[in-house]
Amino acid sequence: MAGYITDLTVVALLVIGITAFMGVITNGIGEKVFGGKRRSEFVDQSARFQTGWKTVGGKKK
Repeated sequence: MAGYITDLTVVALLVIGITAFMGVITNGIGEKVFGGKRRSEFVDQSARFQTGWKTVGGKKK
């Protein structure tokens, strides 16, 4: 029974991991192929909003 649970867990983790990985890869390919000129529109807008904000957390330089 322990072998069955171990096998089920391994297969479940592989299925979830491969599905997540394929989603990231597909999204990246889609952005490159179909992104056009406005590919980084939302990243640029977010960076504009965050100019002048204080840095929170992390290590001090």
